[in-house]
Amino acid sequence: MSTPIPSSPLIRIADMTWYEFADRVKGDPIVLLPTGSVEQHGPHLPLVTDVILPVTVAEAVAAEMGGMVAPAVSYGYKSQPKSGGGNHFPGTLSLDAGVFIALARNIINELVRHGARKIVLFDGHMENQWFLVEAADLALRDQAMLGRTDVKIIKLGYWDFINKTTEAVLFPDGFPSWELEHAAVMETSIMLHVRPDLVRQDKIPDDPAADFPPYDVYPFDTRPIPPTGVLSSAKSASAEKGAAVLAQVVPDIAASLRAAFGPSSD
Repeated sequence: MSTPIPSSPLIRIADMTWYEFADRVKGDPIVLLPTGSVEQHGPHLPLVTDVILPVTVAEAVAAEMGGMVAPAVSYGYKSQPKSGGGNHFPGTLSLDAGVFIALARNIINELVRHGARKIVLFDGHMENQWFLVEAADLALRDQAMLGRTDVKIIKLGYWDFINKTTEAVLFPDGFPSWELEHAAVMETSIMLHVRPDLVRQDKIPDDPAADFPPYDVYPFDTRPIPPTGVLSSAKSASAEKGAAVLAQVVPDIAASLRAAFGPSSD
């Protein structure tokens, strides 16, 4: 059985004492803030899949480059029908945009107040993306008003680092789209690799891909959404595919962050 990637106590900020945090932040480490959601992920994956996955990848990246991982923002912006099935599914607990922006902005400002200058908004929920941009923009404005101009923020979605080679491993019969991959092959495979105890393997769905019109109507027409909430088949998921994703994206993300923040990041 696969097990989660081990994590040093000096990687997770939540596991540190304030003495340890104060000592670590003096070294100007990269601080990764995972953001996710509590969102339906079909009959086979837990509601916090979008928290487990970015935390897992962020901790592995931090271990590789001497970074720290802040406690995750576990609630995210509203699930959208075309990328998450929709906010109407029971158990999907979402934040309004203004609340999410304010929360992320506040956490960024607090990290900076305590010495962090290199911050990564490490997202696991596609719907958060533009609101993280706003939070970063407002936090940088706040810091500039305080005379701090040395803060740098990077926003990323870990799935964007999956290269064509790994994509071919995941989808040998063709790639649907990241939007339709909700609770499907990629997320199910990584969960099978890192948290197989939370995957209801006998309930992995084989739904045909959802077919949405190229426009949105509000209230949204839920008829094109498969009743399971899974937007394309997850049948071909495997722990081996999940391992392949992590083996490729973790070093690639670490290398990209080193390049973006400069040679003193380790």
